[in-house]
Amino acid sequence: MSKVRVTQVKSVIDRTKRQKDTIKALGLRKINHSREHEVTPQILGMIEKVKHLLKVEHI
Repeated sequence: MSKVRVTQVKSVIDRTKRQKDTIKALGLRKINHSREHEVTPQILGMIEKVKHLLKVEHI
């Protein structure tokens, strides 16, 4: 399986509760915080919903 590194690059202030919950579910807490995840349909769906707040790198 391939992996992906997601980094939060924008704040969740003034975002909807759903977007805040998605960022939290990805394991991100603050700007420039990164996490690595296995590529699954669920993770890709979460990334797609908040892609404007993230930087995504394939590992």
